[in-house]
Amino acid sequence: MTTRVLLADDSLLVRQMLKDMLQAADDIRVVGEACDGKEAVELTQALHPDLVIMDLLMPVLDGLDAIEEIMALCPIPVLVLSAAVEASEVDRAFVAIKRGALDVMEKPRLDGDGGLDGFAATLREKVLFLSRIRVIRHPRRKLRLSEPLAPLAAGCGHNLLAIGASTGGPKAVMRLLKALPADFPGAVFVVQHIAQGFAAGFANWLDRECALPVRLARDGASFRIGEALVAPDGSHLTVVDGMIRLNDAPAVNCCRPSIDVLFDSLARQRCDQVVAVLLTGMGRDGALGMLHIKEAGGTTIVQDEPSCAVFGMPKAAISLNAADEVAPLDLIPAALEKLFAAQRPETTTTGASAP
Repeated sequence: MTTRVLLADDSLLVRQMLKDMLQAADDIRVVGEACDGKEAVELTQALHPDLVIMDLLMPVLDGLDAIEEIMALCPIPVLVLSAAVEASEVDRAFVAIKRGALDVMEKPRLDGDGGLDGFAATLREKVLFLSRIRVIRHPRRKLRLSEPLAPLAAGCGHNLLAIGASTGGPKAVMRLLKALPADFPGAVFVVQHIAQGFAAGFANWLDRECALPVRLARDGASFRIGEALVAPDGSHLTVVDGMIRLNDAPAVNCCRPSIDVLFDSLARQRCDQVVAVLLTGMGRDGALGMLHIKEAGGTTIVQDEPSCAVFGMPKAAISLNAADEVAPLDLIPAALEKLFAAQRPETTTTGASAP
Protein backbone atom coordinates (compact mmCIF):
# COMPACT_ATOMS: atom_id res chain seq x y z
CA MET A 1 0.00 0.00 0.00
CA THR A 2 1.37 3.39 -1.02
CA THR A 3 1.46 6.27 1.47
CA ARG A 4 0.27 9.51 -0.13
CA VAL A 5 2.00 12.68 1.08
CA LEU A 6 1.30 16.39 0.62
CA LEU A 7 4.26 18.78 0.92
CA ALA A 8 3.66 22.34 2.18
CA ASP A 9 6.68 24.66 2.01
CA ASP A 10 7.24 28.00 0.33
CA SER A 11 10.70 26.93 -0.87
CA LEU A 12 10.72 25.10 -4.20
CA LEU A 13 14.21 23.78 -3.42
CA VAL A 14 13.07 22.28 -0.11
CA ARG A 15 9.98 20.73 -1.70
CA GLN A 16 12.05 19.14 -4.45
CA MET A 17 14.59 17.80 -1.96
CA LEU A 18 11.87 16.30 0.24
CA LYS A 19 10.10 14.85 -2.79
CA ASP A 20 13.29 13.13 -3.96
CA MET A 21 13.92 11.72 -0.48
CA LEU A 22 10.40 10.39 -0.06
CA GLN A 23 9.96 8.94 -3.54
CA ALA A 24 13.21 7.03 -3.21
CA ALA A 25 10.97 4.60 -1.31
CA ASP A 26 8.59 2.52 -3.41
CA ASP A 27 5.78 2.81 -0.86
CA ILE A 28 5.68 6.63 -0.59
CA ARG A 29 4.30 9.00 -3.24
CA VAL A 30 4.07 12.80 -3.14
CA VAL A 31 0.59 13.63 -4.45
CA GLY A 32 0.67 17.40 -4.11
CA GLU A 33 2.79 20.46 -3.30
CA ALA A 34 1.64 23.68 -1.65
CA CYS A 35 3.66 26.89 -1.49
CA ASP A 36 1.56 28.56 1.22
CA GLY A 37 -0.76 27.60 4.05
CA LYS A 38 -3.97 28.45 2.20
CA GLU A 39 -3.02 26.17 -0.67
CA ALA A 40 -2.07 23.46 1.83
CA VAL A 41 -5.57 23.52 3.32
CA GLU A 42 -7.22 23.48 -0.10
CA LEU A 43 -5.08 20.61 -1.39
CA THR A 44 -5.62 18.59 1.78
CA GLN A 45 -9.38 18.87 1.28
CA ALA A 46 -9.12 18.02 -2.42
CA LEU A 47 -6.54 15.21 -2.31
CA HIS A 48 -7.12 13.60 1.12
CA PRO A 49 -3.46 12.59 1.54
CA ASP A 50 -2.36 10.15 4.23
CA LEU A 51 -0.01 12.75 5.73
CA VAL A 52 0.95 16.41 5.37
CA ILE A 53 4.53 17.60 5.83
CA MET A 54 4.18 21.21 6.95
CA ASP A 55 6.55 24.17 7.10
CA LEU A 56 5.52 26.82 9.63
CA LEU A 57 6.72 30.10 8.11
CA MET A 58 4.76 30.51 4.87
CA PRO A 59 2.97 33.40 3.14
CA VAL A 60 -0.81 33.99 2.82
CA LEU A 61 -1.59 31.61 5.70
CA ASP A 62 1.18 30.40 7.99
CA GLY A 63 1.67 26.78 8.98
CA LEU A 64 0.10 27.19 12.42
CA ASP A 65 -3.17 28.50 11.04
CA ALA A 66 -3.08 25.95 8.24
CA ILE A 67 -2.79 23.11 10.76
CA GLU A 68 -5.72 24.51 12.72
CA GLU A 69 -7.81 24.70 9.55
CA ILE A 70 -6.89 21.17 8.50
CA MET A 71 -7.75 19.76 11.91
CA ALA A 72 -11.12 21.53 11.85
CA LEU A 73 -12.08 20.66 8.28
CA CYS A 74 -10.43 17.36 7.35
CA PRO A 75 -8.17 15.96 10.09
CA ILE A 76 -5.01 14.42 8.63
CA PRO A 77 -1.72 13.45 10.33
CA VAL A 78 0.71 16.39 10.15
CA LEU A 79 4.48 16.26 10.51
CA VAL A 80 6.08 19.66 11.13
CA LEU A 81 9.52 20.46 9.74
CA SER A 82 11.14 23.20 11.81
CA ALA A 83 13.73 25.39 10.12
CA ALA A 84 16.01 25.43 13.19
CA VAL A 85 16.14 24.54 16.84
CA GLU A 86 16.38 28.20 17.79
CA ALA A 87 14.01 29.22 20.58
CA SER A 88 11.46 31.12 18.46
CA GLU A 89 11.16 28.37 15.87
CA VAL A 90 10.94 25.63 18.49
CA ASP A 91 8.16 27.61 20.19
CA ARG A 92 6.18 27.62 16.97
CA ALA A 93 6.76 23.89 16.55
CA PHE A 94 5.18 23.13 19.92
CA VAL A 95 2.29 25.49 19.25
CA ALA A 96 1.77 23.43 16.08
CA ILE A 97 1.63 20.26 18.17
CA LYS A 98 -0.89 21.91 20.49
CA ARG A 99 -3.03 22.69 17.44
CA GLY A 100 -2.94 19.09 16.22
CA ALA A 101 0.38 18.20 14.56
CA LEU A 102 1.66 14.78 15.59
CA ASP A 103 5.43 15.26 15.52
CA VAL A 104 8.25 17.63 14.65
CA MET A 105 11.64 17.29 12.94
CA GLU A 106 14.35 19.81 12.21
CA LYS A 107 14.79 20.57 8.52
CA PRO A 108 18.04 19.30 7.02
CA ARG A 109 20.77 21.84 6.39
CA LEU A 110 21.55 22.38 2.74
CA ASP A 111 25.28 22.89 3.27
CA GLY A 112 26.48 19.53 2.02
CA ASP A 113 27.50 18.27 5.44
CA GLY A 114 26.77 14.65 4.53
CA GLY A 115 23.84 14.24 6.94
CA LEU A 116 21.10 14.11 4.32
CA ASP A 117 21.06 10.32 3.96
CA GLY A 118 20.38 9.86 7.66
CA PHE A 119 17.70 12.55 7.60
CA ALA A 120 16.04 10.96 4.58
CA ALA A 121 15.88 7.54 6.25
CA THR A 122 14.41 9.02 9.44
CA LEU A 123 11.93 11.09 7.45
CA ARG A 124 10.67 8.07 5.49
CA GLU A 125 10.34 6.06 8.70
CA LYS A 126 8.30 8.82 10.38
CA VAL A 127 6.10 9.30 7.35
CA LEU A 128 5.22 5.61 7.13
CA PHE A 129 4.45 5.41 10.85
CA LEU A 130 2.60 8.70 11.36
CA SER A 131 0.45 8.20 8.26
CA ARG A 132 -1.14 5.15 9.93
CA ILE A 133 -2.35 7.14 12.95
CA ARG A 134 -6.04 7.95 12.87
CA VAL A 135 -6.52 11.66 13.58
CA ILE A 136 -9.95 12.58 14.88
CA ARG A 137 -11.31 16.01 15.63
CA HIS A 138 -12.82 15.87 19.10
CA PRO A 139 -12.76 19.31 20.78
CA ARG A 140 -13.16 18.96 24.53
CA ARG A 141 -15.03 15.67 24.23
CA LYS A 142 -15.91 13.99 27.48
CA LEU A 143 -14.06 10.77 28.09
CA ARG A 144 -15.27 7.95 30.25
CA LEU A 145 -13.06 6.33 32.86
CA SER A 146 -12.10 2.75 32.12
CA GLU A 147 -12.75 0.14 34.78
CA PRO A 148 -9.76 0.21 37.15
CA LEU A 149 -7.56 -2.85 37.10
CA ALA A 150 -7.01 -2.37 40.84
CA PRO A 151 -8.38 0.20 43.30
CA LEU A 152 -6.22 3.23 44.03
CA ALA A 153 -6.08 4.15 47.69
CA ALA A 154 -5.86 7.81 48.65
CA GLY A 155 -3.43 9.18 51.16
CA CYS A 156 -0.48 6.89 50.47
CA GLY A 157 2.27 9.46 51.00
CA HIS A 158 3.22 9.72 47.33
CA ASN A 159 5.68 12.49 46.46
CA LEU A 160 7.26 11.40 43.14
CA LEU A 161 5.46 11.41 39.79
CA ALA A 162 7.22 9.90 36.75
CA ILE A 163 5.70 10.38 33.27
CA GLY A 164 6.78 8.61 30.08
CA ALA A 165 5.54 9.37 26.56
CA SER A 166 6.48 8.98 22.92
CA THR A 167 4.53 9.60 19.69
CA GLY A 168 1.65 11.97 20.40
CA GLY A 169 3.20 12.63 23.79
CA PRO A 170 4.11 16.34 23.76
CA LYS A 171 0.47 17.40 23.62
CA ALA A 172 -0.59 14.68 26.08
CA VAL A 173 2.15 15.61 28.56
CA MET A 174 1.19 19.28 28.26
CA ARG A 175 -2.48 18.52 28.95
CA LEU A 176 -1.59 16.40 31.96
CA LEU A 177 0.86 18.88 33.50
CA LYS A 178 -1.43 21.82 32.75
CA ALA A 179 -4.11 20.15 34.87
CA LEU A 180 -1.78 20.04 37.91
CA PRO A 181 -1.83 23.00 40.32
CA ALA A 182 1.18 25.22 40.99
CA ASP A 183 1.34 23.76 44.50
CA PHE A 184 1.29 20.14 43.32
CA PRO A 185 2.70 18.18 46.29
CA GLY A 186 5.19 16.05 44.38
CA ALA A 187 8.35 16.20 42.29
CA VAL A 188 7.63 15.38 38.63
CA PHE A 189 9.95 13.71 36.09
CA VAL A 190 9.20 13.55 32.36
CA VAL A 191 10.83 11.38 29.70
CA GLN A 192 9.48 12.29 26.25
CA HIS A 193 10.86 10.71 23.09
CA ILE A 194 11.43 13.71 20.83
CA ALA A 195 13.64 14.74 17.93
CA GLN A 196 17.20 15.70 18.78
CA GLY A 197 17.51 19.36 19.71
CA PHE A 198 13.93 19.86 20.88
CA ALA A 199 14.03 18.80 24.55
CA ALA A 200 14.99 22.22 25.92
CA GLY A 201 12.30 23.89 23.83
CA PHE A 202 9.81 21.30 25.03
CA ALA A 203 10.62 22.10 28.66
CA ASN A 204 10.36 25.86 28.02
CA TRP A 205 7.01 25.40 26.25
CA LEU A 206 5.63 23.35 29.13
CA ASP A 207 6.86 25.97 31.60
CA ARG A 208 4.89 28.68 29.81
CA GLU A 209 1.78 26.54 29.40
CA CYS A 210 1.57 25.13 32.92
CA ALA A 211 1.20 26.55 36.42
CA LEU A 212 3.74 24.01 37.64
CA PRO A 213 7.34 25.18 36.99
CA VAL A 214 9.09 23.04 34.37
CA ARG A 215 12.82 22.94 33.61
CA LEU A 216 15.39 20.73 31.93
CA ALA A 217 17.00 18.18 34.25
CA ARG A 218 20.69 18.73 35.13
CA ASP A 219 23.15 16.11 36.28
CA GLY A 220 23.90 16.22 39.99
CA ALA A 221 21.07 18.62 40.79
CA SER A 222 18.49 18.05 43.46
CA PHE A 223 14.80 17.87 42.69
CA ARG A 224 12.03 19.70 44.48
CA ILE A 225 8.40 19.28 45.39
CA GLY A 226 6.21 21.32 43.03
CA GLU A 227 8.61 21.26 40.07
CA ALA A 228 8.74 19.19 36.87
CA LEU A 229 12.01 18.08 35.26
CA VAL A 230 12.32 17.01 31.61
CA ALA A 231 15.00 14.60 30.38
CA PRO A 232 17.49 16.39 28.07
CA ASP A 233 18.51 15.33 24.58
CA GLY A 234 20.63 12.20 24.34
CA SER A 235 20.87 11.40 28.05
CA HIS A 236 19.13 8.87 30.27
CA LEU A 237 17.44 10.48 33.27
CA THR A 238 17.73 8.61 36.58
CA VAL A 239 17.12 9.33 40.26
CA VAL A 240 19.86 8.04 42.58
CA ASP A 241 20.04 8.74 46.32
CA GLY A 242 17.71 11.70 46.02
CA MET A 243 19.71 13.35 43.20
CA ILE A 244 19.29 13.67 39.45
CA ARG A 245 21.82 11.61 37.53
CA LEU A 246 22.16 11.80 33.75
CA ASN A 247 24.19 9.26 31.78
CA ASP A 248 25.03 8.41 28.18
CA ALA A 249 24.76 4.63 28.53
CA PRO A 250 23.61 2.76 25.42
CA ALA A 251 20.06 3.32 24.20
CA VAL A 252 17.36 1.11 25.70
CA ASN A 253 14.47 0.13 23.42
CA CYS A 254 16.28 2.19 20.78
CA CYS A 255 15.79 5.29 22.95
CA ARG A 256 18.00 7.64 24.91
CA PRO A 257 16.48 8.98 27.09
CA SER A 258 14.57 5.80 27.85
CA ILE A 259 11.45 5.64 30.01
CA ASP A 260 12.47 2.19 31.26
CA VAL A 261 15.76 3.60 32.57
CA LEU A 262 13.97 6.28 34.61
CA PHE A 263 11.32 3.87 35.90
CA ASP A 264 13.94 1.26 36.86
CA SER A 265 15.94 3.84 38.82
CA LEU A 266 12.79 4.72 40.77
CA ALA A 267 11.94 1.05 41.34
CA ARG A 268 15.19 0.75 43.28
CA GLN A 269 14.15 3.52 45.68
CA ARG A 270 11.34 3.73 48.25
CA CYS A 271 8.77 2.92 45.63
CA ASP A 272 5.72 3.34 47.87
CA GLN A 273 6.21 7.09 47.24
CA VAL A 274 6.23 6.72 43.42
CA VAL A 275 3.42 7.09 40.89
CA ALA A 276 4.35 6.15 37.31
CA VAL A 277 2.23 7.26 34.34
CA LEU A 278 2.71 5.86 30.83
CA LEU A 279 1.15 7.84 28.00
CA THR A 280 0.73 7.46 24.25
CA GLY A 281 3.62 6.09 22.18
CA MET A 282 4.87 3.41 19.84
CA GLY A 283 6.91 0.43 20.98
CA ARG A 284 7.42 -0.99 24.47
CA ASP A 285 9.60 1.54 26.27
CA GLY A 286 8.39 2.04 29.83
CA ALA A 287 6.34 -1.15 30.10
CA LEU A 288 8.94 -3.30 31.86
CA GLY A 289 10.10 -0.44 34.08
CA MET A 290 6.49 0.19 35.05
CA LEU A 291 6.14 -3.48 36.04
CA HIS A 292 9.23 -3.14 38.25
CA ILE A 293 7.71 -0.07 39.94
CA LYS A 294 4.47 -1.94 40.57
CA GLU A 295 6.32 -4.96 41.95
CA ALA A 296 8.31 -2.66 44.26
CA GLY A 297 5.14 -1.17 45.73
CA GLY A 298 4.63 1.86 43.52
CA THR A 299 1.39 2.92 41.83
CA THR A 300 1.00 2.74 38.04
CA ILE A 301 -1.42 4.36 35.60
CA VAL A 302 -1.58 4.02 31.81
CA GLN A 303 -3.50 6.05 29.25
CA ASP A 304 -6.43 4.21 27.67
CA GLU A 305 -6.61 3.35 23.98
CA PRO A 306 -9.34 5.79 22.83
CA SER A 307 -7.42 8.82 24.11
CA CYS A 308 -4.01 7.66 22.79
CA ALA A 309 -2.56 8.73 19.46
CA VAL A 310 -0.63 5.45 19.55
CA PHE A 311 -1.53 2.68 22.01
CA GLY A 312 1.76 0.77 21.75
CA MET A 313 3.48 1.54 25.06
CA PRO A 314 0.33 1.52 27.23
CA LYS A 315 -0.79 -1.73 25.59
CA ALA A 316 2.61 -3.31 26.31
CA ALA A 317 2.33 -2.31 29.98
CA ILE A 318 -1.19 -3.73 30.23
CA SER A 319 -0.04 -7.00 28.64
CA LEU A 320 2.57 -7.33 31.41
CA ASN A 321 -0.09 -6.66 34.06
CA ALA A 322 1.96 -3.59 35.02
CA ALA A 323 -0.95 -1.13 35.26
CA ASP A 324 -2.94 -0.50 38.41
CA GLU A 325 -5.35 1.68 36.45
CA VAL A 326 -6.18 2.37 32.80
CA ALA A 327 -7.74 5.80 32.33
CA PRO A 328 -8.50 8.41 29.67
CA LEU A 329 -5.95 11.20 29.57
CA ASP A 330 -8.41 13.82 30.82
CA LEU A 331 -9.18 11.79 33.95
CA ILE A 332 -5.61 10.98 34.98
CA PRO A 333 -5.20 14.32 36.83
CA ALA A 334 -8.14 13.40 39.09
CA ALA A 335 -6.45 10.10 39.93
CA LEU A 336 -3.22 11.97 40.73
CA GLU A 337 -5.08 14.46 42.93
CA LYS A 338 -6.42 11.53 44.95
CA LEU A 339 -3.04 9.85 45.23
CA PHE A 340 -1.10 12.97 46.21
CA ALA A 341 -3.78 14.52 48.42
CA ALA A 342 -2.20 13.40 51.70
CA GLN A 343 0.99 15.35 50.94
CA ARG A 344 -0.65 18.73 50.38
CA PRO A 345 -0.69 20.15 53.96
CA GLU A 346 2.48 22.06 54.90
CA THR A 347 4.83 20.01 52.71
CA THR A 348 4.55 21.67 49.34
CA THR A 349 7.21 24.34 49.90
CA THR A 350 9.96 22.09 51.18
CA GLY A 351 12.48 20.16 49.16
CA ALA A 352 11.71 16.55 48.26
CA SER A 353 13.22 14.00 50.52
CA ALA A 354 15.21 11.18 49.03
CA PRO A 355 12.92 8.37 47.95
